[in-house]
Amino acid sequence: MLGTILAKLGLPALIDVVGGALGKIDNPVAQAAAKALGDTQAAMAAGLITPEAAQEANRHLERMTELEQGANATALSEINQSLRAEVGSDDVYVRRMRPTFGYLMALTWTAQMLALAYVLVFDTIHAPVVFNAVESLSAIWTVALSVLGLYVYKRSDEKRAITIVQPQAEKAVPSKAATATHFNN
Repeated sequence: MLGTILAKLGLPALIDVVGGALGKIDNPVAQAAAKALGDTQAAMAAGLITPEAAQEANRHLERMTELEQGANATALSEINQSLRAEVGSDDVYVRRMRPTFGYLMALTWTAQMLALAYVLVFDTIHAPVVFNAVESLSAIWTVALSVLGLYVYKRSDEKRAITIVQPQAEKAVPSKAATATHFNN
């Protein structure tokens, strides 16, 4: 019975909403998708797609969602475990490796650009040789800046994941009485 209700109400309603939204987009791909959804809806209405088939599709979707959620939970667990190990490490270098790498990259990039500017303004005779040398370094800079970008991007994702996973109780704002006592002392 649930499969019939879902097939009669759930999937057709979803197809109707998504197909309508895609039909309003002025793009051939979106129009083709809207037409395909319309054809699917017509097939369901004509009984060409059985409620059992729709129920099986829903079951498959639920299972795929469970698997994806499990994979996300595993990834978050591993990220949290590595962050805890990084933060809890007694070795200062392990905890400060990402910022140190970023600062060194910024310092090196600045030194190179200032040297290029100096040569361009004050030693123009050697400028072509220096520019060719810097051009030879482009592959190294590409790798180094890519690593830096990944550090920043992944660290942002890790912080976002920690914020999402953190229980509400840990986010609680201190009471007014506790805050007043803290500031009055």
